[in-house]
Amino acid sequence: MMEAARRAVEKKGQDAPLRAMNLGCGERFHPQWVNLDLFPASAGVQKWDLKNPLQFASDSFDVVYHSHVLEHFPKKLARQVLAECLRVLKPGGILRVVVPDLEEVARLYLQAMEKAASGVPGWRENYDWVVMEMLDQAVRESPGGAWFEYLRQNPIPNWEFVARRVGAEAERARAAAGRAGEASPQSRAARMRAKWAYIVQNPGAVVRNKLARIVLSRADYDALQVGRFRRQGEIHQWMYDGYSLGRLLQEVGFVNPLRFQETQSQIADWTQYGLDNEPDGSAYRPGSLCMEARKP
Repeated sequence: MMEAARRAVEKKGQDAPLRAMNLGCGERFHPQWVNLDLFPASAGVQKWDLKNPLQFASDSFDVVYHSHVLEHFPKKLARQVLAECLRVLKPGGILRVVVPDLEEVARLYLQAMEKAASGVPGWRENYDWVVMEMLDQAVRESPGGAWFEYLRQNPIPNWEFVARRVGAEAERARAAAGRAGEASPQSRAARMRAKWAYIVQNPGAVVRNKLARIVLSRADYDALQVGRFRRQGEIHQWMYDGYSLGRLLQEVGFVNPLRFQETQSQIADWTQYGLDNEPDGSAYRPGSLCMEARKP
């Protein structure tokens, strides 16, 4: 029964349109899929908070995918998100989960520490990056954190190492960091327009914020702002390795969790969607753990 379901899903790309969903897609999505994100980057993306149950019927999707999403939820809520993925998948359907690989970065941290401590040229900077890669997104209190500041260096002392770790995102992140450091009249005007647009669209929030400034001490107001930031979804709430993620998937009800490379999948014609790979076949996010499991 399971083997027949598996063959049906793998042939879907050839015989019929794949019914597939991308959760927390950000700016990387395929127009033939159902794409959801809390902050839609395109008209082709539906706004949805994954803390809420998915508004789709049970047994209605062949594939559910999410990349660098699960680590942003506390463990209890991550389990609920995975349970919703299980519910909406058809029997034999595939869940593909991509998260930062705790095991890989932990092994690299030990290597970097040993080489830096031994005085190997270049590894002091590599060590600094790896420590930041492990911890910064869990502890930061402002957008981008230390990671963002590191990429604003010109030149970045270990750019090739960083680019290998971050992949295609590295150049985009470096460009964004550079733009953030500019103070041109055009950028100031754009920020002012965004500020007034926010005021017009969110008058209640603006009034509440003004009242908070009046009522709270400076320390309490700053703590409120940090708390608001840490609840907006940028922070990593947990990390996974192949063992812990596979175990979690089985505990939720999935079967046969398997690890794949970015360009490998049980999903038919996977690379054509360009979600985990660049057009040249390179990984979009190196250092990731890609795992698939099936609904019984």
